[in-house]
Amino acid sequence: MLIGSDYRVDLEIHSDLSKPSASDKLSETVDYVHLNNIVKEEMAVRSNLLEHVAKRIIDRIFLELPSITKAEIAVSKINPPIGGDVESVAVVLGADSPMK
Repeated sequence: MLIGSDYRVDLEIHSDLSKPSASDKLSETVDYVHLNNIVKEEMAVRSNLLEHVAKRIIDRIFLELPSITKAEIAVSKINPPIGGDVESVAVVLGADSPMK
């Protein structure tokens, strides 16, 4: 991705939260700090396509957080330089965990 561009990342994940919802234990739920770090690290890697960075993020989520069964990510480029009055362009990618 080009330096100086602004991006927005929206992430939706699915996981069985029945255990942590009953126990109230942080160790049994999805680690949102870990998710945020994955997004930040992958967004820092230069990419030509929004599609590519979205796929890398989803791949790492499934690899590093096995309790997640499904993920959907939208990566948007804010004010893209495409010669029109466009607020943003976005790519939405969803996948089920290959581990399930």
